[in-house]
Formats: sequence, structure tokens, C-alpha cells
Amino acid sequence: MTNYAHITGWGMAVPDHVMTNHDIAEMVDTNHDWIVSRTGIHERRIADEKESTASLATKAAFRALDRTDLKPNELDLVIVATATPEHLFPATACLVQDNIGAINAGAFDLSAACSGFIYGVSLASQSIQSGAIKSALVIGSETLSRFINWNDRGTCILFGDGAGAFVIEASEEPGGYLASVMRSDGSGGSLLEIPAGGSQLPASAETVHNLDHTIHMNGREVFRFATRVMAGATRDVSERAGIKVEELDMIVPHQANQRIIQAAARGLDLPMERFVMNLDRYGNTSSASIPIAACEAIEAGKITPGDKIVLVGFGAGLTWGALALEWVAPDRRISTTKRQRRRLRARWARLRSYYRRFARWVEGLLFGAVVEEDEDS
Repeated sequence: MTNYAHITGWGMAVPDHVMTNHDIAEMVDTNHDWIVSRTGIHERRIADEKESTASLATKAAFRALDRTDLKPNELDLVIVATATPEHLFPATACLVQDNIGAINAGAFDLSAACSGFIYGVSLASQSIQSGAIKSALVIGSETLSRFINWNDRGTCILFGDGAGAFVIEASEEPGGYLASVMRSDGSGGSLLEIPAGGSQLPASAETVHNLDHTIHMNGREVFRFATRVMAGATRDVSERAGIKVEELDMIVPHQANQRIIQAAARGLDLPMERFVMNLDRYGNTSSASIPIAACEAIEAGKITPGDKIVLVGFGAGLTWGALALEWVAPDRRISTTKRQRRRLRARWARLRSYYRRFARWVEGLLFGAVVEEDEDS
């Protein structure tokens, strides 16, 4: 039996707080027109003190699951693609797994920056095709605003926060995931980085003072790299999938810069109408940008069953990649019952988590008593 990997659920979550270009112009020497002309961005969403990469990922996950008939405890795998994890460890994916009650799922974080969601969907889909698993939840989630130098106009104008998720399930129906390409070039790692916080440059008073825990970017070099690889990756994955570029119905690119997307359209000789763009409202949300753009395109009817689509992105690493799909997902509406069920599942997952922590605490007390008794004897 041939296994096909289908996207059966999708969901997104963004903070309520909107930061406009005019707001940024009050902090650094820039203005709305300059930002729009250079990037196409008008505004972005910024997480508040109660929001985090895990909380946004959890909301997107529940909304994606609501689109399916799958219960959280039926998931086999949870992948969170992120450049801004909740902690170095534990993995943000493990926190999401606990939050949603996916008690039978393995979970891990994937670090490929803005290409991370493509990498995650590729790995999950190939695992399903191999028969190793039957279902997966892949999330791209970021709180990049926590890592921005708000005095650097070259970077603070670009980034925003948000999360997007896909549920992927095995099916005997042809379609779904068709092919992917994943590439990297570590020689360009210094072009886009957060220098401190790892083993090479641990946190210290000096690294904090030097703002080494914020995003550093060589914008000119990243722009040149991106304009080169976006069109090439789209061609490569289309060829692998057996699709001519001109036959693609829609391309969902990483939402980094309007000029980069326009350059990709020219390189592929395709009209801009075939490219999904929403960076004007969200900015660059790194690994979350492609799933957020895909969710909005699906909801707007721009992606419909039978469409051949490509997801393509690039990011720090340097990394880049593309994914070809035949969209076959049914049009499932989220009913009031499903919304109520989501809230109940969230509460039940929290109760289960509290119970497990309490049980672990009791186990620790009992184990400690046994150890003390052994030592005394």
C-alpha cells in the first residue's frame, strides 16, 4: 500500500498588538514611506508579556487540529520549527505537546531559521510516506521581537511575531506532499545571526552590553542570496514533482521582503498574482511566515483542491528549500461544537499536566525515603 501525506488541518495565531511603521519611526530615524519602499511592510504583530513562542504555537496547533477529525492523543509527532525557542532546552515542541495533550507523540524542535517550516513539513511527510508514522503536527512559531535591537533601523523594521501550523496525515488518496529540496551553506552563517547565547559565546554582562543577543544582519548580502535561491529552489522542486513551473497554481514564499518576492516572480516568468503575499501586515515572522501566509490564502479561497502549489523560503544558516504539494484538503468549517471541544481539550491537557507533575513530586518523595532507608541500613 502506498502512503500519501496530506495536509488535513491548518491554523495560525498572531498577537493582538499591532506595531505600525509610524510607531517605529518614533524610536529610530526612519519613516513609513522609506520602510514600504524598501520592504513592502506596513505593520507587524508584537507579542505581549504573557505571550511566548510556545503559547502562540499552542493556539495555532489547536486551530489546526480543529480542522481535522484527529484527537491530540492520536498524533505521532510534534515538530516546532523556531529560531526563538522558549528555552535552549527543554524543546518548545515538548511544551506544546504537553499543552495540547498529545500524550503519544514524540516532539522536537527544528532549527533552520526561516526555512524551518519547509524542513519540518518535508521530514514529517517523508516519515508518513515511509510508514513510520501516521500523523504529525508541524508548527512554525516565533517571537522575534524579543531578539531585536530596537535602535537598529536595518533590522527592527523587518520582524514580527506569530505562529502557523499544519496537521499532516497518511492517506491512500494520491496527492498531498509531492517533493521537496532542502539546502544549506554554512559559509554564510555570519550574514544573519544572533551571536551570543550558545556555547561559543555564553551569556555574560559583556554580551548583554554589546547587544550580542539581538539579530545581526548583513542586509545587502542576504538580499543577494535570497534573490538567487528563491527562483532556483522553485524550479528544482517543480522538476522533482514532475510539474512545469508555468503549471503552478500558487506559490507561497517566505515573507521577508516584497522586492525579493518580485525578483523571484521575474526569475520564474510568473505573474505576481500567483504569489501569496501578506508581509505588509505581519512583516518577517521567520519560520511562521509561510504557514501564516498559507492559512490566509486557504481561507481566502486562493488555494483550492487540485491546485499545484510550492512553498519556498530561505533563512539564516544559510538555509533554503522548497516543497511541492497537490492540495487535496477538504473544506472543513470550524463549528461551535469544535470550538467548545478545543477549550475542553485545553483545560483537560492542563489538568493532565498538573496531575503528572504532582505524581512526579510524590514519586520523588517516596524514592527519596527509600534511598534514605537504604543509606541508614
